[in-house]
Amino acid sequence: MASLRDVQNQIVGVKKTKQITKAMNMVASAKLRNAQERIERFRPYADKFYEMLGDLAAGADESVHPLLEVRDEVKTVGIMVTTSDRGLCGAFNINIINTAMRLANAKAAEGKAVKVWCIGKKARDAFKKTDHEIVRAEADAMTHFDFTLAAGVGNELIAGYIDGELDEVHIVFGEFQSMAKQPPVDLAVLPMAAASEEEGDDGGPGDYLYEPSVEGLLAELLPRFIKVQVYRGLLDTSCSEHAARMAAMDNATKACDELTDTLTLLYNKTRQAAITGDLMDIVGGVEALKG
Repeated sequence: MASLRDVQNQIVGVKKTKQITKAMNMVASAKLRNAQERIERFRPYADKFYEMLGDLAAGADESVHPLLEVRDEVKTVGIMVTTSDRGLCGAFNINIINTAMRLANAKAAEGKAVKVWCIGKKARDAFKKTDHEIVRAEADAMTHFDFTLAAGVGNELIAGYIDGELDEVHIVFGEFQSMAKQPPVDLAVLPMAAASEEEGDDGGPGDYLYEPSVEGLLAELLPRFIKVQVYRGLLDTSCSEHAARMAAMDNATKACDELTDTLTLLYNKTRQAAITGDLMDIVGGVEALKG
């Protein structure tokens, strides 16, 4: 049985850990409010952008813009993976990484080359251990980012597709749905024609008049669409990270309470056993003196 000092040191250590987890929970809660406000303001714009552009692209010919071109043979696939820079957020990062890995391995098994854009330290560290080519790695980007990062990554994806270096582009990120649900999402953004067909079956095309021409609008809006989707992935992942960390730290705090109760019970049992042992020694000594 452990000594009283050992058990007492364990209790002190668990209580200090509980203080840390509670503090991290409060920090994550504060950051979550700001991140949630950002994604809630931006998501309606991104959804409406997707809906409008899907309707616009559905009635346009592939020759209007290179981003509408569907390649006869897909040789190279680009995947942008967005994770957090830090851990301690449960299975959030590993779920995103597993989704991206399955996609990359499936494409590689089909004989296609895979190029990866890693946003977040966890994504970079995971894909460094694979044979897939890492085109860009942003290891400390998720703490503070703005649309500039999305524009930079979006321009690289657009240039790769137009130049023929990429034939298909996917974005993998954690979608914030609620405090308890942040599932990984695999969003195919290029070619745009395929994406618009998937989204355009629910409501049907709308009846719009465009000024200037459809071709002029597509030339302006298609590149912006890619950047908007990249930025949405960054915002969703950032918000989901804080929600996942908040839940993980809450569970860790509860586990500390349970462990403290268990160790306190062990401490009392150990102390009682020590007292009983001392009493037995005293009674044994008294009986020996009487003898």
